[in-house]
Amino acid sequence: QVQLVESGGGLVQAGGSLRLSCAASGSIASIRAMGWYRQAPGKQRELVATITSGDSTNYAYADSVKGRFTISRDNAKNTVYLQMNSLKPEDTAVYYCNANLKRTGFGVWYNYWGQGTQVTVSS
Repeated sequence: QVQLVESGGGLVQAGGSLRLSCAASGSIASIRAMGWYRQAPGKQRELVATITSGDSTNYAYADSVKGRFTISRDNAKNTVYLQMNSLKPEDTAVYYCNANLKRTGFGVWYNYWGQGTQVTVSS
């Protein structure tokens, strides 16, 4: 079994900051990529940021968060973070953690999702 547990969401005023964390646990052999997605009411889930570790570390950000959000990862803890600064009301959404990983004893990469954490930015 694999679990992704998010924390750090909440209510913040526009211009404020929040830091999300997501820890992956269970029978994990290797994690190829971790990331954050978000879903606002009435909208589709969208990519926020991803970090991929291999021979080099690669980052990807949605245009709407570039320069404001920073994704990072602690490989020893199987944890990914999202530092969100200069938050805007349009950042309000449920934020989901995602991990593309291989379970111990399995040779296939799977996507796993966290349960989501609410981020609300008031104007």
